[in-house]
This record gives sequence, structure tokens and C-alpha cells, in this order.
Amino acid sequence: MAESDTPTPAKLLPDAIHQAVKPGTALLRLETTQSREGLLDGAWWPRSRDIAAELPALVSALTEHLGPITRVGLDATAWNEIPTRLVIDDRVVHLDSFPVGDDTVLITRGHNDHFALLVVPPHASVEAARTAMARAVRADNTAQAAQLLIATAPSEQPAP
Repeated sequence: MAESDTPTPAKLLPDAIHQAVKPGTALLRLETTQSREGLLDGAWWPRSRDIAAELPALVSALTEHLGPITRVGLDATAWNEIPTRLVIDDRVVHLDSFPVGDDTVLITRGHNDHFALLVVPPHASVEAARTAMARAVRADNTAQAAQLLIATAPSEQPAP
């Protein structure tokens, strides 16, 4: 087999991307297995609900490791003013918004390659964000995004 006939391995995010979650930063983690058997492919913790300010960093990071991103599906109820498209790194990325309330963002690469990411609320505690993101990237995760966020939310202390 000629060297050019060797299949190219899938572009996966390196383990170094799994750094500690810090408050006030956007962080992306993707499952680093090729099986993609879990319900979610990763998680994202944006700093705000301003999609035009937050999305470029996410799309740039994904493009570097996965190739060009063509479309992003968003929950219309979770973001302030969603444009129909953004130009990110000299490429047009189309944005679709639906009032689904599902705490996810859907990323499309090419025509039919989709990635579902949990969206951790910007106001989440560091502990809750770390836990939710760690669970979202597990290959055996079968929980929906909303279930992960409820399960990892800090419990409220009863008033004295």
C-alpha cells in the first residue's frame, strides 16, 4: 500500500484540551474515542448568553481539530439575539435556532456529520461545570443534557 493510500486517522481533540475548568472562560471538551456511542459528544461552558461573542472561539477550536464547521443549531430560548449567520475565520457559518429548551448546541461538519454539545450555563459553579462536562464526554453517557445539568447542580441549603 502506498503511503498516500494509508487512511487518515480521525481528527480528535488532544488530551491536553481536557484542562481544568476555570470560571469565566469558555471551555470545550469532546469525547476522544471514535465510537461516539454516548448521547453527547462533548460540552461547552460559554461566558455569556451573547452567541455572536461566544461562538467564534468555539467554532475556531472545533475547526482546528475537526475541519470546517458549516452550521450550528441553537436553542432560541437560551441565547440573546441569534443571527442567521456569522463569518468566522473567513467562513460563513449558518445558525439555526429553535425553541427546544434542550441545553445543547448542534455542530455540523460537512453535510451530515453532527456533534451534540452540552451547554453549561454561564452562571454555573466551577464544581457543577466540571462535573457536568466530565459526564457529558463519557462514551457510555446516556443522560440527556438537561438531566446532566440537574444532576450536577449544587443542592440548595435549607434556610435556618
